[in-house]
Amino acid sequence: MARKNTPFRPPANKAPARPKRANASSAPARPAEGQRPNSGRTGASEADTVETVAAEPAAASGGDRLQKYLADQGVGSRRDIETRIAAGQVSVNGATAVLGQRVQPGDVVRIGGRGYKVQANTRLPRVLIYHKPEGEISSREDAKGRPTVFEHLPRIRGGKWVAVGRLDINSCGLMILTSSGDLANRLMHPRFEVEREYAVRTLGQLDSLQAGKLLKGVELEDGTARFASVLDAGGEGSNHWYRVVIREGRKREVRRMFEAIGLMVSRLMRVRFGPVELPSHLKRGALHEVSAEEVAKLMHWAGLPAEMPVPVQKRPGAARKPRTVLQKLPDAPPATKAARPRAPRRGSAR
Repeated sequence: MARKNTPFRPPANKAPARPKRANASSAPARPAEGQRPNSGRTGASEADTVETVAAEPAAASGGDRLQKYLADQGVGSRRDIETRIAAGQVSVNGATAVLGQRVQPGDVVRIGGRGYKVQANTRLPRVLIYHKPEGEISSREDAKGRPTVFEHLPRIRGGKWVAVGRLDINSCGLMILTSSGDLANRLMHPRFEVEREYAVRTLGQLDSLQAGKLLKGVELEDGTARFASVLDAGGEGSNHWYRVVIREGRKREVRRMFEAIGLMVSRLMRVRFGPVELPSHLKRGALHEVSAEEVAKLMHWAGLPAEMPVPVQKRPGAARKPRTVLQKLPDAPPATKAARPRAPRRGSAR
């Protein structure tokens, strides 16, 4: 059965045979039985084939893949970028890009009317922690004109903010926003099973049977869902608090799971996403930008390449060190600072 040719898997063309070296002692090969001998016109086809193969853009051995570079700039996910590359919507240095192409420092990449110049030294991405209040949506735009979380974010050059997971309009708590598409994918993709912890207030209490169902799994419209843990956090009257941990991020999943066992959620607050916890000092609607040292630790935890920033000695009386918000992260490898020759100072003659 012939293999289907798709833009993601080019057809396997048979490689042209290498031309034999000219040797006086070598005799011309006999044509196979039933095959016509090569004429002068037909012999040019082999040279044309070799020239065509050599003219195809060869992927450079170094540099990042194009889809990875654009994902790091916050353009979108790698899968979405690969689709746009296959559709011919991406160019590198004015030429249409191909799947698997790599980019080098100095290359100019254009996609969707925007240009990106590949820099030699890749800086650490920016990471923001936002305490989302109720009444805001997690989408970038809203047809109804409701306020969004992106209205409070600072401007970013050469990319855009990517929200790590969403919260519905009636939920509050931790939201992570980053300029790195790879980091966002590492935190959100279901195959990594990154934990999300929520504080849930319900109208009524769970009994042992209901708690067991939440841990074993309840059937929802889009499949079975289960909590990794359920902890009783106390409460007064009909309102009761629970701490639940889940390893996926479906739409309104926590609320639907409690509704499936007969309890209504009156308040939902995300307090942790992977190793990132909601700081206790961060008020609702407030932003906190993670320091470069902690961003390097987060990248190291996610298995993404990043170098620890070289510590800068501050002058006496400088601003105090920012608060540490990523408490559960292991230490990243120490920073390596390349020795650079210092230029001699120019003396002032008087």
